[in-house]
Amino acid sequence: MNRLNRPTIKDVAREANVSIATVSRILNNGDGYSQKTKQHVLQTIEKLGYSPNAMARGLINKESNTIGVLFPDVSGLISAELLQGIEEAAHLRGFSVIVCKTDSDGHKTLDILRLLQEKQVEGIIFTSQLLTKEFAAFIEKMAVPVITVSSYSEEKAIPSVRVDDELASYDAVRYLLKHNHTEIGMISGPPTDLLAGAPRIRGYKRAITEAGLPWVETKVAWDSGFYFEHGQMAFNKLFDRHPQLTAIFAASDELAVSAISCAHERGIQVPDELSVIGYDGTKLARMSLPALTVISQGFEAMGKEAADLLFQSIESGNISPGATVQHTLIERKSVRKK
Repeated sequence: MNRLNRPTIKDVAREANVSIATVSRILNNGDGYSQKTKQHVLQTIEKLGYSPNAMARGLINKESNTIGVLFPDVSGLISAELLQGIEEAAHLRGFSVIVCKTDSDGHKTLDILRLLQEKQVEGIIFTSQLLTKEFAAFIEKMAVPVITVSSYSEEKAIPSVRVDDELASYDAVRYLLKHNHTEIGMISGPPTDLLAGAPRIRGYKRAITEAGLPWVETKVAWDSGFYFEHGQMAFNKLFDRHPQLTAIFAASDELAVSAISCAHERGIQVPDELSVIGYDGTKLARMSLPALTVISQGFEAMGKEAADLLFQSIESGNISPGATVQHTLIERKSVRKK
């Protein structure tokens, strides 16, 4: 049957010789009909192949079985791995996921939140960007639970699922120190980035100073982001200043792979002459040559945990406590063990 000839609720009512209201009550588990009538209507629905509209049911039930997930960018590996975990948890509960790309644009984010309100989503997962007080206030008016993932909120009461970025970065640099590297640089996103820039730089600085090494501010280089092209700018800036470096901590996998590529262009062998450790633990780290040693955030598991906590909030009506996820060190081939 083509779309134009799909049966409607009116067709079901006419065929079953009952009112449209009776069909609606049966579809939405209401009352006011006999068991015999219910069976007759359900058999008619099956006979005609009628499929009730989920959003129309939601208008009655106030339940859409849908959540919204906001990403600044949907093309990256981090977004894909987070979404994999979120989708897995949603599927187990019979929920659908509306994926929205905000471009880290405040006006667009508010437009998306308005759209999700119209769609009657039952919860929101906010990822990889700052949840501002303005966004939080709008979500509060929506009266649905929200949780941030690999992000943080200006409203402290909003739960989050994330690693301790400062501690994870500290552990990355400690790993390089353990293998007798003392000339260690860092490439990062901007220190004004409170999500992933500032805390990872703090972790690097703490590990260096605790090891009794001098803090040299110019041994941290950054560009405007955490992607491959930003790594090229940061690496070249760093090595122009400090060609003696024997190891680099990169604040993302893409920055780390960029560092390996730039080193190759300069005739520097990784890991024989320069060790590189990355941060994130995406599939890109396994595809690098040499394969990248990383601090892994475990994004798929993180996405699943965030969704599980959100669904608990939806079911209970209580605010989730959030969770701090334990990072892990994955050793591969990009760090020379002196």
